[in-house]
Amino acid sequence: MKSKISILFLCLCIFFSACSDLQFQHIDGSAFGTYYAITYKGKANPTLQQSVDSILKDLDNTFSVFNPSSMINKVNHNEDIILNEDFLNVLNLSMEVADKTGGAFDITIEPLVELWGFGKDKRSTKITAEIIDSVKQHVGFHKIAVDKRKIVKEDSLIQLNFNAIAKGYAVDKIADFLVAKGYKNCIVDIGGEIVAKGKKYNDTEWNIGLQAPTVTRDGEMRASQTFHLKDQAVATSGNYRNYFEENGERYAHIIDPQTGYSEKSNLLSVSVIADHCVVADAYATAFMVMGLEKTKSFLSIHPELSCIFIYDQHGELQTEYYNISK
Repeated sequence: MKSKISILFLCLCIFFSACSDLQFQHIDGSAFGTYYAITYKGKANPTLQQSVDSILKDLDNTFSVFNPSSMINKVNHNEDIILNEDFLNVLNLSMEVADKTGGAFDITIEPLVELWGFGKDKRSTKITAEIIDSVKQHVGFHKIAVDKRKIVKEDSLIQLNFNAIAKGYAVDKIADFLVAKGYKNCIVDIGGEIVAKGKKYNDTEWNIGLQAPTVTRDGEMRASQTFHLKDQAVATSGNYRNYFEENGERYAHIIDPQTGYSEKSNLLSVSVIADHCVVADAYATAFMVMGLEKTKSFLSIHPELSCIFIYDQHGELQTEYYNISK
């Protein structure tokens, strides 16, 4: 029986290999300081990765604060430049999310990101309440506007940071590119932000695994929960990978734009499921700032968003699904 099963399996492999349009191809690389991984159904296309890398390079040149010649850095240095379509798209959605979340999401947070040492440079000064209050004067999404495709600032020291939304936008753009090329069954993953289109090889929905929060940034990565995804996106934000510790306190990279301090709550991670990854990405960060109860109140009037929360309850990890089936 075992040998018959092996032969049957081999025959099936040969059959699927013969049907080139049923094959799944895989490409991977790096972008935005992390990895990307793409799986698509169809014939192998040797030029596809070059096209993907070109799109990602253009987006890096637009959004990366770590790229000295990027458009966002030119904006932050108050250069007089015309904004491209990608910049305007992300800016407009960022302002919408900022408004809906009462400023929990705010792209003008860059001065605070740098102050806490989560940006381009390491932290160079002891952080005090007085320093935070001083820096906060240059933060506030309502202090910027767009006029004739140019940024208008109330304060020249205002700086932008798209790190909490740019990866999601990139995932959407790559997925749309693949579909336009005829690859209607594909999955795109950039650093854990994911878009799943169509179905996978056995005609079922894509199965997504969520990473379990770890005690330290170097803790073992493993999937704690799984769920299905079809023609939707998921983005996750958490406070357990990017942080520093000082005097027994842990300071996560997620900064509350209104208080100026590192976000602290029992919410360890939130995964947002939405039609577009750029939306999921932005709200995942906002919800980490808002905390569990405020986020659930927000979701009660925004049924277009689904969430998976992982939080600490009396020292034990709890998982809660909102508007999603396990």
